[in-house]
Amino acid sequence: MSRKHISRRRFVGDVTAGLAFTIVPAHVLGARGRNRLAPSDKLNIACIGVGGRGADDVRGVGKTENVYALCYLDDRQAAGSFQAFPLAKRFKDFRVMLEKEGKSIDAVTVSTPDHTHTIAGMTAMKLGKHVRIQKPLARTLWEVKQLEDAARKYKVATQMGNQGHAEEGTRQIREWVEAGAIGTVRQIELWTNRPIWPQALDRPLDEFYTPSWIDWDLWLGTAPERPYHPAYAPFKWRGWWDFGTGALGDIACHSMDASFWALELGYPTRIEAESTKLFSETAPACSRITYSFAAKGNRPPITVVWRDGSLYPPRPREVTDPSAWPFDTSGQLWVGDSGKLVAGIYGESPRLLDPTRQADIVAHPPAQKYPRTEGSYAEWIAACKGGTPAGSNIPDHAGPLTEMVLLGNLAVRTAQPIDVDPQTGAVLTPGVPEEYLKPTYRKGWSW
Repeated sequence: MSRKHISRRRFVGDVTAGLAFTIVPAHVLGARGRNRLAPSDKLNIACIGVGGRGADDVRGVGKTENVYALCYLDDRQAAGSFQAFPLAKRFKDFRVMLEKEGKSIDAVTVSTPDHTHTIAGMTAMKLGKHVRIQKPLARTLWEVKQLEDAARKYKVATQMGNQGHAEEGTRQIREWVEAGAIGTVRQIELWTNRPIWPQALDRPLDEFYTPSWIDWDLWLGTAPERPYHPAYAPFKWRGWWDFGTGALGDIACHSMDASFWALELGYPTRIEAESTKLFSETAPACSRITYSFAAKGNRPPITVVWRDGSLYPPRPREVTDPSAWPFDTSGQLWVGDSGKLVAGIYGESPRLLDPTRQADIVAHPPAQKYPRTEGSYAEWIAACKGGTPAGSNIPDHAGPLTEMVLLGNLAVRTAQPIDVDPQTGAVLTPGVPEEYLKPTYRKGWSW
């Protein structure tokens, strides 16, 4: 029988054409690593905590990526996300979700109460999953360190949900300050109307049945056991030390972000706090916290003053109308040797208080030194696909920022000044209770 000659070029072409129909996404093959997806591929994202702020995160990543799984333990709070993404797999326990679906999941968002941020993030990173964790990154300093170390070890793309860091305003602030728009910065004043939830409370003693739509044991997660009470969930948990970090933890990762980044603050040397009456289990109704930062490089010492409970800083002389101050219920004021700058808590809408200087900087803005982004979700998603790390990634920015913030709560809770090693962040003041620094997790909750 005669044989038909086939050229090598034609043979390779035929084989290649045949293989083109067998290529499958990397996640189906169980591949790991930051570069496993092409930028054009969609991530399979699992969302842990999908009610409240978590619902915004689900929608944020779901605009361009595949919301593969939704995990929430309160059916009522999760209803909106379930309706928006009806094809997503549903789970109540993120540990079960990650165990069963780990091979199909590329990345995870964590939008739970503060006390379960760490265990959810650590469990995901140990499986090689990229993670985005809401602010504050964790509830205690020890937990933040665990997340920082894990992000480095597992080489995954990470981000904290302080979205202002990826926005225009924060970049403008740094460029304006570095261009000398207000001279040398000496002080930062921050204020907020938080808490907008109940705190300054003792533990409630009345009894409630646990609603049928919430899994209370899963909600408690790592926290010590206590009976269900509507004083804790769904939104009122922020003021309880077992679950949240008070007004400081809620907002400071936003409002302190621009100064922490632009001025390279690092760790403070000393923190002093004043507050209304202290309660053993909840944050106070109002506090003023003063952070002192030592000189660094060419930068002089800087003082950062935080106020919550709608306590506002003194009106700058540039604002002549008392009714015009403060300009918003939450914000920031930068005080320099030759001017002042104000902005919103996310760094949005910065402006100089001197009208002439403001008009000049708008007409002749300094050169853009810091790349703009398409927003925090797009920034993290691009990092997951092998792009540039997100600006507020855990090991380089979000972790140290959260540590700096949480140190302030130690000064509030202990009602004494806290001295800090500015190189390591170690607490030097003796007598701080260990449980303030490192939590004891409930049995069955570990990574």
